[in-house]
Amino acid sequence: MLINKELCIGCGLCVPYCPVNAISIEDRKAGINQEECTECGTCGRTSVVKCPTSAFYDREDVTEYPRSIRKYFSDPMATHIETKVPGRGTEEIKTNDVTGRVGNNHYGIGIEMGRPSIATSYHDVEKMTMALAKFDIEHEPCNPIKFLFEDEKKGTFTKEALEQRVISTIIEFNVEKDQLVPVLETILETGKTLNTVFSLDLIARFDDPTEMPVIPNLSKLGLEPRPNSKINLGLGRPLKED
Repeated sequence: MLINKELCIGCGLCVPYCPVNAISIEDRKAGINQEECTECGTCGRTSVVKCPTSAFYDREDVTEYPRSIRKYFSDPMATHIETKVPGRGTEEIKTNDVTGRVGNNHYGIGIEMGRPSIATSYHDVEKMTMALAKFDIEHEPCNPIKFLFEDEKKGTFTKEALEQRVISTIIEFNVEKDQLVPVLETILETGKTLNTVFSLDLIARFDDPTEMPVIPNLSKLGLEPRPNSKINLGLGRPLKED
């Protein structure tokens, strides 16, 4: 995003709305740090920020690669060109009763990197994908980060992608049940090297529909499933049957 300096009156109403603190007031005018801006579009939505002079406008290259990476992964109103899905862009594995993406012999894993006020760079995302590459995982094909890899087997991204910052992105894949512990150990160890935050999603299917799934060894890793975890009751019509 950019600001028309002739229209800006320096009121500062926009400053607290920027989720990555990229807007500041200097010489009684608002300015946007273009390196920190994730193109989420929050400041340009007058219904939210209510800029009294409508001083915000889009960069000319906001929908052109590679600047478009910022917008497509940060603006929930934007739709990925490749997947035609808005936001971070995936039919999440949490909707497994409909998608059937996680089989009975697998666990689904989602690593949600970055959050408003912190964001993430693809340098940090690459640290995680490179660490996981030794498990020869296959990333979810509907996730738009698939289109940013230079070498998916190595977990490396293109130079253009590495230069971008986004509000959030998700790494998604399945693992066989006997791989779960070493994969989680790698995620937790790599997480200590990141300059951002991440949340970990773990998806399991019910073996017995009358009992909660039991995932072994989580407590040894210091992980405790949340008691209010999301449960899909299987009332959907799966697109893929076992």
